[in-house]
Amino acid sequence: MRAAFGTPPLDRSTVQAVGYWFARLSMSAADSASAARPLLVLGGDTRDSREEITGWLAAAVHSAGAEVRSAGVVPTPAVAFLVTELGAMGGIVISASHNPWTDNGVKLIGPDGFKVDPSVEQAIEDRVGAPPLGAPPSDAPPLGAPVSGTPPLGAPAFWPASGGPTEEAELADRYLEHLRASLGAPAFWPASGASSPTALPLEGLRVAIDAANGAASPHAARLFRSLGADCRVTCDRPDGRNINRDCGSTCTDRIVAFTRETGSDLGAALDGDADRAILCDHRGRICDGDVLLYVWASHLAARDLLPGRRIVATTMSNMGLERALERRGVEVLRCGIGDREVAGTMRREGVRLGGEQSGHLLDLDLATTGDGLLTAAAIAGIVAASGRSLADLASGFRRFPQVLRNVTVREKLPLESVPGLSDAVASAERELGSSGRVLLRYSGTEPLARVMIEGPDQQQIEALSDRIARVIEAELGAG
Repeated sequence: MRAAFGTPPLDRSTVQAVGYWFARLSMSAADSASAARPLLVLGGDTRDSREEITGWLAAAVHSAGAEVRSAGVVPTPAVAFLVTELGAMGGIVISASHNPWTDNGVKLIGPDGFKVDPSVEQAIEDRVGAPPLGAPPSDAPPLGAPVSGTPPLGAPAFWPASGGPTEEAELADRYLEHLRASLGAPAFWPASGASSPTALPLEGLRVAIDAANGAASPHAARLFRSLGADCRVTCDRPDGRNINRDCGSTCTDRIVAFTRETGSDLGAALDGDADRAILCDHRGRICDGDVLLYVWASHLAARDLLPGRRIVATTMSNMGLERALERRGVEVLRCGIGDREVAGTMRREGVRLGGEQSGHLLDLDLATTGDGLLTAAAIAGIVAASGRSLADLASGFRRFPQVLRNVTVREKLPLESVPGLSDAVASAERELGSSGRVLLRYSGTEPLARVMIEGPDQQQIEALSDRIARVIEAELGAG
């Protein structure tokens, strides 16, 4: 859940109700499975409101009878890692990702390190939404009192709004050690035939990082320098209000300029909670998630480290990814939009690597969630191990021309029921043949229908998208 700090659902009573019920439900699941201790791990980004929300959550979790450990300012994937590392029953990330500093949010992590199942979220919503807000059922203790027979664990049932648990720097250290160990895997050894690397994996590379004044700010330089890189970092001086401001993965001009300025071999721009990364090569060419998937998958496939020679990408990934990986003998499985969809498809299909165009990439051999620091380090490791530049490694990827039209609609009828729309789409698909594709969907947050078309010819796809957009506008247009 995400909102402006202090406004529903990010007000104190709602946040504490969510924390309380997440702890109660997690404890019930842990008791039945005997798989996790009554512990929730907390961490978040650099927004002004993080410490206060941490205090709210810690108080609510303690009142439910569970223990809390806080990692302080850490990336979202650090909390996911620490949940499994500490054998916890779950974790809570306090972050609004790429949103401005005035917003914040809460993400829930399950005992396996993945985002909690939607059924758990629904169970929490049902309880939080019942009047009075957040009230436990008659057989449960009231919010603010410990569970019967369970003493408070190290803190009063409700701490002052300004209070909170002690932040443990050692937890962030454990996460960084995990990332360093990941770069020691055979996938990142030099291709010289050596049985193991003889030097630090990024030795000799110069790497530029834009930390977005966010969660990676205290950690990026430490990680890359410990791996042997000559690392230069910008936007790593958070003041509580400058997170994502004119920097990070949604403002890539900054990392392009910084990479060139520092003469770096590659650059990486992270977002506020550092669960995604957009890279650029030494020339300043942007490498989004599609390009990075191509480089990563090609590297793993060449070393027979890509099970089934398949990866997962969303419906929004460019057709150029499919075509480029076809030449490498790698198949692209498409799924719905969102990192949860990507992870779920990967787990069902037994796929190691997947991700989104936005830079959320996931290697299930190394992590349970997208990790911007890991992505940047892995791509740098591939560059170092191959002895080739990122520009060279990415040269086999050719992006298909793409057009995206947004049509404002007065209502969101099922697209298949809109008169004339199916015929317009079928006609466009016949014209494109196997060299293009058409994707229609509604925005999840705005009154918009989105028309996306890819194909080899820019003028052709613009004409086709205009034709389809006119049909939608005639039938559903707001004006």
